[in-house]
Amino acid sequence: MFWVRDKSFYRTLLVLAVPIILQNIITHGVSLADNMMIGRLGETAISGLYFGNRIQMVLQILLFGIESAIIILASQYWGKKDLSRIKDIYSIATRLTLLFTLAVSMVIGILPHAVMRIMTADAEVIECGAGYLRIVSFSYIFFSLTMMLIATMRAVEKVRIGLINSIVALCVNVFGNYVLIYGHFGLPALGVRGAAIATIISRIIEFSVVLFYVLKCDTNLKLRLSDIKRWDSQIFHDLVKYGSPLIGGQIVWATNQFMRAFIVGDMKQDAMAAVSITDMYDALLCLGVFGLASAVGVVVGKTIGRGAIEEVKTQAKTMQVIFLCLGVLCSGIAFIFKEPFLSFYNLSPETMQTADSLMAVLYVCIIGRCYQAPSLMGLVKAGGDTSFVFKNDTIFVFCVVLPSAMLAQFHFHAAAWIVYACLLSDQVLKCFVAVVKINSFNWMKKLTR
Repeated sequence: MFWVRDKSFYRTLLVLAVPIILQNIITHGVSLADNMMIGRLGETAISGLYFGNRIQMVLQILLFGIESAIIILASQYWGKKDLSRIKDIYSIATRLTLLFTLAVSMVIGILPHAVMRIMTADAEVIECGAGYLRIVSFSYIFFSLTMMLIATMRAVEKVRIGLINSIVALCVNVFGNYVLIYGHFGLPALGVRGAAIATIISRIIEFSVVLFYVLKCDTNLKLRLSDIKRWDSQIFHDLVKYGSPLIGGQIVWATNQFMRAFIVGDMKQDAMAAVSITDMYDALLCLGVFGLASAVGVVVGKTIGRGAIEEVKTQAKTMQVIFLCLGVLCSGIAFIFKEPFLSFYNLSPETMQTADSLMAVLYVCIIGRCYQAPSLMGLVKAGGDTSFVFKNDTIFVFCVVLPSAMLAQFHFHAAAWIVYACLLSDQVLKCFVAVVKINSFNWMKKLTR
């Protein structure tokens, strides 16, 4: 059977996907609010915030590896209704995450200028970004703890708290930006530093909201503070075994993002700002399809957990078509709303022209991303074949993306749109790999004990 005919499948997807999509949009809105409100201060501020947020993105990418391990393992145990194992998974993952995030926060908080110099040589941009990093590094701990809680709730099909939590965080962040960036209600105008302070406040509040929900309102898992002490050697072994390729894949992507910032940092300031704006637009457009991929991952994991392999095959065929159609839709939306989006920024004619050329690259690459990325993450990775995605990403990043982009920028001094096309080239090329891998159906693995 090619299409899933069971209406409950689509109903479950919608129930899971819509809150996740809205949550992703709103969570992204926190960064978008910073970007747009800082955009009124000019190209230097935009570039400083861009490089400052690269660290947040690298951290988020690495944490996504742990988050994925939680969802993949816990959703299969949720299919078996083994709550004790899910609590073990949460406890172990959270303790490891906390140690890692504390170390990152300390390094970034103490050495922000050194971190910025790795990415760019522009003195003004370094000073602006370092001021942002020194303050915002305090938010990383709260952000990581929130991610672990929300990932665990997603695995047991509790997704609305993520949406509610993100709405609260966005409102707090936008208001904080309004007050602290520009200086209102008698407070001084702090510029980029004001955006960092607003981010810290919003992260603390969003963590408090989700923690209250998990401890007082959730009826599926019923976590307690004492559960953080749980430790099971077998679960730890499984997290390491199946999570290592996921984390390794995220390290590859974190390296890609860091090197991407290094490459972009060699561009002229107008090109830096254009890349920052285009990346923000790109991320905003893909939020819907990645939210759907997260929901597919939970459904697929749960289905594999109860042993319905043939059902998973039909689900995979259906989702590939849906992802491809969404890619075409996102490309059309990108073209239609480009001008209104760029109008939010106070840009020079040179920056506007560069951004326009980068957007043209995006129209093509976004179709590929919307098919292959959620297919590989929502199906192959969630299906249990975590090592394949890691190997695939490693080959493309280090053999295709970074070499071509570095040659284009440092050797040929190519136009910004050519370098940007190199940085996004894997989004199209991976489609050929994804088609073969997914339809071989050798990625479905039962991971539960």
